[in-house]
This record gives sequence, C-alpha cells and structure tokens, in this order.
Amino acid sequence: METYIQIIANGLMLGALYACIAVGFSLVWGVLNVINMLHGSFIVLGGYLAFFAWAQLGVSPFVMLFVVAAALFLLGFLIQYGAINRVVSKPVLLTLTLTFGLDLILYNFMNVVFEATPRRITLDLGSLGIGEVMLPYDRLLAMLLALAMTGILYWVLRSSRIGRAIVAVRMDRDAAALMGIRVNKVYAITFGISAMMAGACGALMAVVYPITTNTTGLLLGKAFTICVIGGLGSVPGALVGGLALGLIESFAGTWLGAQYAILIGSLLMLTLLMVRPTGLIGKRGYE
Repeated sequence: METYIQIIANGLMLGALYACIAVGFSLVWGVLNVINMLHGSFIVLGGYLAFFAWAQLGVSPFVMLFVVAAALFLLGFLIQYGAINRVVSKPVLLTLTLTFGLDLILYNFMNVVFEATPRRITLDLGSLGIGEVMLPYDRLLAMLLALAMTGILYWVLRSSRIGRAIVAVRMDRDAAALMGIRVNKVYAITFGISAMMAGACGALMAVVYPITTNTTGLLLGKAFTICVIGGLGSVPGALVGGLALGLIESFAGTWLGAQYAILIGSLLMLTLLMVRPTGLIGKRGYE
C-alpha cells in the first residue's frame, strides 16, 4: 500500500507540472486557434534562465520564477503583436508554419548561447517523510507553485476585466470587436500569458529534471497530449489532463519501465481522440 501511495504522490507532483505546461498551450489554441510550436522552447528558455541565475548569481529558482515569468510575458507579447497577429486570421497551416519557423530561430539561439548540455538546479532541502512515503521538499514546493499559478490563471480568466475580454474573444471575435474590445491586443496578451506560464513552469522543472534544448519537442508533445486528454479551451481541462498524464506515467513507469511511460500516455491520447474527441471535461466546439 505504501508503494502505491508513493507512486500516486510522485504522479501528482509530476502532473501538477504537466498541468502548468499545458494550460498556456491550451489557452492559445482555444482563443487564437493557433497551434503554438514555440511552447516547448519557451519552457526550456525559462529553465535555462533560472539555472544560470542560480549557478552564477545564487538566486533561488523560486524567486527567479517571477523574473522569468515577466520576461517571457514580454517576449510572448512582442512575438504575437509583431508577427503572429499579422496572420492570425489566416488558415491554421500558415500560423503553424510561422510558429514553427520562430521555434527554429529560438531553438538554435539557445543552442548557441546556452549549448545543449543538460542542466539541473540541485537544491538540498531534504524530504517530508509520511511513514514510508518520501516527498522531497523541492518537488513538493514546485508542485504547489505550479498549482498556485494554474489557479491564479483560472481566477484571472473568470473574474478580471482582461480575463472576461479573453473569454469574449474566444466565444465570438467579431461580436467582441463590436463591443469595443481591441482584439489584436487581447491576442497579444493571451500569447504573453501563455509564454509566461511556460517560462515559469520551465523554472520549476529545472528543479526536478535536467533542462536541455533536446527536450523542446518532448515538452511540446506532452502539452498537446494533455490538451487532448483533459479537453481544449479551459484551465480545468489542462489541470485534469496534466494530473491524469502524471499518474499514468508514474504507474506505467513503475510497472512496465520508464521507457514505456510516454507510450502509454500516447495510446490514451489516441483512444480519447477516437471515442471522446472533446477530452475528459472538454467543451464541444474545441475538438
């Protein structure tokens, strides 16, 4: 029983990070109808910034988290406002190609500046022991911060003025424009929020896993998988999908081996696409 509790605890800690990874990707896809190929690189960039701040300046990644979030928000806002907004109303294939090209630029920039050597922030914070179940404090704190950021984003979308504007644009762009909402600015803010969440999550992931440019595609794939599992277009969907994938990978890695964890998650995604395209708690219209 203690073994199963440990597996569940590991899965929930991993799933919280996964939810934080996917929520920004889901937001851009659901609001802008843009499949953001930059998302994985944003996560890795946030991890690199947190690592070098810790290694060279001694800044805690849990403090650097806020600096990284602000920097990535500005970067995402400028990319959307200056480039993607010009083609956002075009067919999905065109925006997909544009974000893919931008991702290649950012990916190669990181390879030149940071190199592809895996880097990880090692914090000796000890562990919380509950019987035989061990919860490392660094992973526990990363999980709580990831859940907190996801919850804050949900509150912003539900209760703030900019959140209501984002929801209005998602529901009907033309009607929102007639009500005086500056659609292009809302798009840029939405993309900035997505980049902010990705960068902040990257800073947290650097505490748990090694960060390298070779993982950009893997992280992008996980964001896509989580959106399909949980449902596109909502924060709860990303949260449910992230926790579900974290638990599935935790159990699959224990029972079958770590090399099968990603395979099992992918099979679940394909199964849901066939039997429930909206995901576990998704809404119709976002399949």
